[in-house]
Amino acid sequence: MKLHHPLLVKAAGLGIALTAKMWVGTLNVRYRPVGPFVDPTKRRLAQHYIFAFWHEYLLLPAFHFSTPEIAVMISQHRDGEVIAEACRHIRLRTVRGSTTRGGVQAARQMVAFAEKGHLVITPDGPRGPRRRVQAGLVYVAAKTGLPIIPVGVGFDRPWRMNSWDRFVLPRPWSLGTCVSGEPIRVPQDIDRDGMESSRRIIEAEIARLTEVAEQMARKAA
Repeated sequence: MKLHHPLLVKAAGLGIALTAKMWVGTLNVRYRPVGPFVDPTKRRLAQHYIFAFWHEYLLLPAFHFSTPEIAVMISQHRDGEVIAEACRHIRLRTVRGSTTRGGVQAARQMVAFAEKGHLVITPDGPRGPRRRVQAGLVYVAAKTGLPIIPVGVGFDRPWRMNSWDRFVLPRPWSLGTCVSGEPIRVPQDIDRDGMESSRRIIEAEIARLTEVAEQMARKAA
């Protein structure tokens, strides 16, 4: 059901935030960097980064990276209103836009915020194709000069929704893993061919780290 009234949007956002916070709070979460330690919630990092992971695993990183020093891009679609409201309740800054609506404005806001903190982008969202990196991530990295940290997330035998991305719902009290890789830098003077090459490299690395995280969660459970 679509929510149009502002009060309903606020109520739904609060409900989602509280429910998700309790849900994620039951998980046994492990962070395993295969590159440098880049968990911004544990200590102040030497520089800012762009964290990129698949849209289907949004639930865990949204709470793991819950800090005002991070801005996350949220779609301008109607569903995004509720998600943005939920993010507000967990202290996440939001930038409204996507590859299909408001992308240029959102990219400019991301570039402006990069001087203050880290950025979070789900590069296959908000409508897919699933697990395919869109060029917007490469564009933001080139304009900001920030390195991209590819992140893989995995759970032990999670439930999946019947959505375009097969959105993941971890089983309560199950194991979740976050695996971050080596920083990927995008040249600021990158051309069209370079954009496509970088896009493919980032896509392959997120896919690889996701498989690593999923295997870790299954084997350690």
